[in-house]
Amino acid sequence: MILGIHHVQLTIPVGKEEEGRDFYCKVLGLKEKEKPKSLQGRGGFWLQAGPHEIHVGTEDGMDRAKTKAHLAYQVDDLKYWRDKLQEHKIEMIESIPIEGYDRFEFRDPFGNRVEMIQAI
Repeated sequence: MILGIHHVQLTIPVGKEEEGRDFYCKVLGLKEKEKPKSLQGRGGFWLQAGPHEIHVGTEDGMDRAKTKAHLAYQVDDLKYWRDKLQEHKIEMIESIPIEGYDRFEFRDPFGNRVEMIQAI
């Protein structure tokens, strides 16, 4: 039986951890959590998003801007996030409407697709 989602992983280019922390911790406000000692030498960093973890790994040779794979953050104030991301010059991508939700998408500084979604 699957009990739930423990973590998701996304990747950023090798050596871009500080830029990644700036975006994910400072702009999005996610908290970094310590990686297990056995994984600390492998690059990247881990984040906490409510009860879930986001593992930010590193890899080169990926064209992240061409994939539909993405994270979707459930939020309670979509306007706040739209305004905050616009302050940081992040381009919004309007999403196809889904009944019962407001949402939009954007690409993080590394090309990863991200969605913000709010139940209405």
